[in-house]
Amino acid sequence: MNHAPNPAPAPATPRRKVFIKTYGCQMNVYDSARMADVLAPQGFIPTEDVADADMVILNTCHIREKAAEKVFSDLGRIRAIKEARPGREMTIAVAGCVAQAEGSVITARAPFVDIVLGPQTYHRLPELVARAERKHGAVIDTEFPAEPKFDHLPAPRADGPAAFLSVQEGCDKFCTFCVVPYTRGAEYSRPAADVLREARGLVDAGVREITLLGQNVNAYHGEAVDGATWGLGRLIRELAEIDGLARIRYTTSHPRDMDDALMEAHRDVDALMPFLHLPVQSGSDKILAEMNRGHTIDDYRRVIDKLRTYRPDLALSSDFIVGFPGESDADFQATMNLVREITFAQSFSFKYSRRPGTPATAMTGQVPEDVKTARLGELQALIDKQLTQFNQSCVGREMDVLLTHTGRHPGQLVGRSPYLQAVHVSADAAMIGKIVSLRLTGLSTYSLAAELIEK
Repeated sequence: MNHAPNPAPAPATPRRKVFIKTYGCQMNVYDSARMADVLAPQGFIPTEDVADADMVILNTCHIREKAAEKVFSDLGRIRAIKEARPGREMTIAVAGCVAQAEGSVITARAPFVDIVLGPQTYHRLPELVARAERKHGAVIDTEFPAEPKFDHLPAPRADGPAAFLSVQEGCDKFCTFCVVPYTRGAEYSRPAADVLREARGLVDAGVREITLLGQNVNAYHGEAVDGATWGLGRLIRELAEIDGLARIRYTTSHPRDMDDALMEAHRDVDALMPFLHLPVQSGSDKILAEMNRGHTIDDYRRVIDKLRTYRPDLALSSDFIVGFPGESDADFQATMNLVREITFAQSFSFKYSRRPGTPATAMTGQVPEDVKTARLGELQALIDKQLTQFNQSCVGREMDVLLTHTGRHPGQLVGRSPYLQAVHVSADAAMIGKIVSLRLTGLSTYSLAAELIEK
């Protein structure tokens, strides 16, 4: 009997290395991980050594001051690395919000860049890489595709016991200082079934804590299986039913979208951690109106008062912009007074900086740089004082801490407290991924020390 010869085995996908640098927000951290997931079937494995990379991706953020200039500075260094190793190709890509906002500027100033892609198109990276390898000149993809990118992404891979899960993207608020509506597009909420399926997959892979992400995450309005619309509060309640998911967080929120259902979830859902990031931006109603925030300081106070009634142990974080156009000394002092009144366990504060295409860029009353610098220093000193006071108030307490990774010293593990504080303890590496009871014994600038509680 004649037998057909066995077919030759398919050639193995060549192994290549990708270096991804992430700028800015937690959404970008999530996006960078998904880009690595998308490229993995093409033979790309992550590397921490840019000099050894076959592909370099700069996943950019347009929020911070001089964001584009920092990207071009990094591009110059990467070009030098590429030119120093003739004979080995390096594909250079710029992704994220700077790419979306300034794609043509990037290709004009850095013609050695091979790929420019926006935050809504990274699911097409394999195609873009193939196109870049076939042609000369940059491949640009900064469209807002009609189909959600999440429909085309592989299941995320867990990388430790804590993970991000994107549930909402884009923004319809149009704050006058912000580029997000122009770089991320309109608000989009993922279907609830997709979120729950992704969460179950992460938990099955060993994840114990999930942080839900969105530009306005509490504006989530995802379609449920029965055709109803779920808000974030309902989604959190369903996630809390997943066996093995011990902790839930979400960021970043908007005061206008803190509805009763979400606030009641803080009261009722044990897995929802008692730490909330709720940006207010300014303590002055005049400045809030100029920012087009859509809420007043009294609105913000009412939300905080109700949340603290529901969850007395809640700790708060916020964002502040100082030196917004037209901000007077009295407006700035109103911000300082609000910080003193509310008290925050953590906060982020920045000097206002112009973003091309945003309404605030053309506003009169631009605040001098030296005034912005002085105000920022005063605000940050107050915020740092409150952070230290909050951490000091935790010393001596017992807390359940999720141990996530090894520390800098032998035999040291680092974890997260319910309040997102970094906590280090002497413990065996086998305890990574476990939630353990610790007694907080001291604090340093950036973390708390602890000891295991003997059971």
